[in-house]
Amino acid sequence: MFQTTFLNVLLALLYMIPGYAFCKLKKVRPEHLSTMSYILVYFCTPCMVVSSFLELPRSMENLRNMMLFFVFSLFVQILFFVILYLILRKKQKEGVYRIMNVGAVLGNVGFFGLPLIKSIFPDNPEVACYSCVFVAGMNLLVFTIGTYGVTGDKKYISLKNAILNPPFVSFLVSLPLYYFGAGEWIPAFLKGGIGVVAHMTTPMCMLILGIRLATVELKKLFTNRYAYLTVALKLLVFPLLGFGLSMLFPLPDTFRYSLLILCGTPCASVILAMAELHGSNEDLAANCILLSTLLSIVTLPVLSFLIR
Repeated sequence: MFQTTFLNVLLALLYMIPGYAFCKLKKVRPEHLSTMSYILVYFCTPCMVVSSFLELPRSMENLRNMMLFFVFSLFVQILFFVILYLILRKKQKEGVYRIMNVGAVLGNVGFFGLPLIKSIFPDNPEVACYSCVFVAGMNLLVFTIGTYGVTGDKKYISLKNAILNPPFVSFLVSLPLYYFGAGEWIPAFLKGGIGVVAHMTTPMCMLILGIRLATVELKKLFTNRYAYLTVALKLLVFPLLGFGLSMLFPLPDTFRYSLLILCGTPCASVILAMAELHGSNEDLAANCILLSTLLSIVTLPVLSFLIR
C-alpha cells in the first residue's frame, strides 16, 4: 500500500514539472492561469463527478454509503474548523491565522485525492464517488465558513455560491443519473468521452500548480513558519482526526480509509483564489498550497500504513 500511494503521489507531482519549465522558459505566462483554471473548474470538474457516478454499479447500499460519507465528511470538516477557530479565536484579527484556519481544513480532494484512492482501491469504484461527495460538501463550506475564515467578515458569506458551483451542481445532477442507472443505458461513446475529460483534471490541476510554483521565490516558500504549521495541521492532524472519529462507528473499511486519504490531501487551490479575491495574505495561501503539495509525497504514504 505504501508503494502504491508513493508512486501515485509522485506521478501527480511530476505533472507539475512541465508547467514549471514552460513558465520559466516563458512559453507560458502566469496570466494564463485564470483561463486554465476556468476550464478545469467549469468543464473538467463536472465531467469528473458525472463520470465517477456512471462507473459505479447501482445499488441502494452504495447510495446510502455515499450519503453517509457526505454527512460524515462534512461534519469532520466543520468540527476541525470550529476547533481551530476556538483555539485561535484571540488571534482571528490577524489574516495569517485566518488563512491557517481555512488552509488546515479545505483540501485538494477531487483533483489530487480521487485518482489516488482509485489506485489504492482499484476493485472498489465507490471510492471515486466518496471523493466527489466530499468535494460537494467542501464547496458548501468554501463560500460560507471558508469565506468568513479568510475575511473575518460575515457579509462575504454567499449561500447562493455555496450551492450554485460546478462541483455541487454536478453532484446534484449525478444523483438522479445514478439512481436511474444511467451508466447502463448511456451510449458507450458518450460515457467514454466524459471519462476522457474526467481524466484531464489531475494533470491540468498539477500543471497549474507548476506554473504557480515558477512564480514563487523558493526561499520564501520553505521558510514561512505559518505555512509549515498549516501544512502540518492539514496533512497530519486533520486526517488522523477524521480517521479516529470514523473508528467510533461501524463503517466499511473503504469508507474509513477513503476518509483518511481524502482528509490528508494537500491544501485546496481555492484558498488562494479566496485570498486573492479578498486581498488577504495571498503569499501565505500560495505557500500553503505548494508546500503541502510537495510534502504530501511523504505524508500520504505514511498515512497509508494505517490501511490494512
